[in-house]
Amino acid sequence: MDNAEKTFNPYIRTNDNVGKVMGDVILALFPCILVTFPAYGIGPLLLCTVCVLSTVLAEWLFSLFFLKKKNSVNDLSAVVTGILLSFTLAPFTPLYIAAFGGAAAVIFGKIAVGGLGRNIFNPALLGREFMTVFFPAAMGSGIIWGNESLLKYKYIEIIKSSEPGSWAEYLDRIFFTASGAIGEYSIFLLAAGGIYLIYRERITWHIPFSMFIVIFLGITVFTFLGFDIKIALGGLILGGIYMATDMPTSTTTPAAKIYYGCMIGVSVILCWMSRIEFETLSYSILIMNVFKNPVDSLCRPRVFGTERETFKRILHGFFLFVIIACTVLIVMFFHHNNLIKYLLYIYIIWSAVRLIRSGEVL
Repeated sequence: MDNAEKTFNPYIRTNDNVGKVMGDVILALFPCILVTFPAYGIGPLLLCTVCVLSTVLAEWLFSLFFLKKKNSVNDLSAVVTGILLSFTLAPFTPLYIAAFGGAAAVIFGKIAVGGLGRNIFNPALLGREFMTVFFPAAMGSGIIWGNESLLKYKYIEIIKSSEPGSWAEYLDRIFFTASGAIGEYSIFLLAAGGIYLIYRERITWHIPFSMFIVIFLGITVFTFLGFDIKIALGGLILGGIYMATDMPTSTTTPAAKIYYGCMIGVSVILCWMSRIEFETLSYSILIMNVFKNPVDSLCRPRVFGTERETFKRILHGFFLFVIIACTVLIVMFFHHNNLIKYLLYIYIIWSAVRLIRSGEVL
């Protein structure tokens, strides 16, 4: 063998794989799982466990049958999907509904479109929409969101202070507040996990930062105009850091990520203006999942040796902005007229046909 045959092709090599990336995400989320225990004891932990078991089981069965993959659960993506799904749920969500959502997240969010990396929508958020559509009474009930008789700690006092409304009390509530979905109990731990993922280069700052900037600018304007805006900071951090940055469903280049994050923020503001409360962030991220490829195409790097097309790209960016805004308005119309379920039915039919055909082919 001569020297030419011994040389290596100029490919980028890395020791990372999907399992290691997902392992870091699990590590970032694990403290947020543990911090639910002081609120309702074993209940939220059991809810998270059921979600994870249902996603892993659905991944193993349907991936084996339709994609002919025996070890797809080894990449831990199903575990991450189950954890994130549970983080969007109320602490007293019925376990059978959680199991249904976990299975739907994997089957229709991943397997039906070819498996990990080919999914159009964030699987966890899609699974939650399945739960909302098929179990509207249970998911819309106030009973699942809290029970004062079972609540152990509403807040945990870490920084001693005798003054109500002080900075010490505010910092304590950032660390732990038992309200909202179970993944929102600790803003501090959610943010710390995000910093860890940025440090490990699993995500970048572009999408969360641009999304937060647009949202908080919107809040400032609304507050100045006298509107009462209720914001779940934990939910925004959970969505911005862990949902919007999902690799298969988010953009790739820094410029595309900034545009993508800004448009999620714009969508959130439009939903607020339309008085959509609980599905605001879910709708916004799922809508932008659809526009991932157009945004990537708009913000693609300039090919070396070609002319700059700044004005043309600005024009295309404006047109894309208008199309996204119109899509948000359409979704808002469907929401207020209780028609979202029909969009989901169409998606189910499309993905089921695709799933069956993949089974025939593979």
